[in-house]
Order: sequence, then C-alpha cells, then structure tokens
Amino acid sequence: MSTSESTETRQQQADASAESSQESPEASASGSTADAGTQAHASAPPDEKEADVDDDLSAEAAGRIDDLRDELASVQKERDEINEKYLRKAAELENFRRRMERENTRRYSAGQVDVVKAMLGVLDDMGRSMDAAEELREKQDAETAYESLRGGVDMVYRKFIDELENLGVERIDAEGEPFDESLHEAMMQQPAPEDVEPGTVLNEVQAGYRMGERVIRHSRVIVAA
Repeated sequence: MSTSESTETRQQQADASAESSQESPEASASGSTADAGTQAHASAPPDEKEADVDDDLSAEAAGRIDDLRDELASVQKERDEINEKYLRKAAELENFRRRMERENTRRYSAGQVDVVKAMLGVLDDMGRSMDAAEELREKQDAETAYESLRGGVDMVYRKFIDELENLGVERIDAEGEPFDESLHEAMMQQPAPEDVEPGTVLNEVQAGYRMGERVIRHSRVIVAA
C-alpha cells in the first residue's frame, strides 16, 4: 500500500470516530432520560399503595370506633336497666319488711289483748271471792268466811289454769320424772331413796311451763343423787 493510501485510510477512520463521538452524547442523554422515566415510573406505585393502605386503615379504625361506641351504648343501657331493676327490688323488699314489722306489731298487740282479756275474768272472780269473804267477816262468821274464800280462790285457780291451757300453755311434768336439763333446773341434790333411780326428780320447788315446744319457764327441782 502506498503512503498516500495509508494516509487516506487513517483520515477516514478519524472522521468516523468523530461522527461516533458526536452521536454518543445524544444517545447517552436519550438513555439517561429513559432510565429516569423508568425509575420514576417504578417508584410511583409504592406511594400510591401506601396511600391506599392508609385509607384502608383509617376506614377500618373509623368502623372499629363506631362498633365500640355502639357496644358502649349497649352496655350502658343494660347497666341502667339492671340498676333500675335493683332499685325497684330494693324498694319492694323495704316495703315488704315494713309490712312485716307492722303485721308482727299488730299480732303482738293482739296477743297481748287476748291474754289480758283472759286474765280479766280471773281477776273478776278473785274480786268477788274477796268481797264475799269480807262480807262474812263483818258478820263475824270466820269459819264460813274462810270456807268461802278458800272456795273462791280454788275456783279462780282452776279458771286461771283453764285460760292458760286455752292459750296453749301447759305445766311441765317434773316430780318422779327423769331429770331433763331442757325442761328442769336443778336447785340441789339429795341422796336417792330406796327404789328411786339417781337422776330422778324428787321434788318440785317451782312449777315450769311451756307453750308447745317452747319452754317459758324451767321447773326448779331437787334431784336424786
């Protein structure tokens, strides 16, 4: 190859290289623009997704708050109903208690009146006996006065026992019975006579009475040792 041809070839290569250099910035800029667009396009969806997630959470929280408010209102209503029922029952119980107190007081008063009425008859008989004995004493008939008084007292005593029985009061058996601490009160002990078991009531110092199963007064007794 001649020197002139070699020089021409190198010149052509240099021109081609210059053209390539002139085109490269444009291509590079085009490529950079494309990459930026791609990156911008790729980064946009996460922001939108985050916004959607925030909206969903806000809606869910608002719905939950509404549910809690409804539940609270329901609980408060139920509380008020229970409180109202409790107050009504408490008032009914208090009214019942007061009625029972009044009824018990009425019955107690009625029982007292019944007892007093029964005793008034006994008192009348005792008064008549005393008047009869006094009249006979004034006539200086002491023996007849004594007999009259004794008969009157005996009649009053029997009537008094009858009135007690009408009220359900009865005398407790004591003498000759085995000692029973639920019925008897031992005042003292004495040696047991022949044919008498220890623990037997020998004598009754004071009579005891009961009304049904309730002991009004224990019998005071002397017990065989």
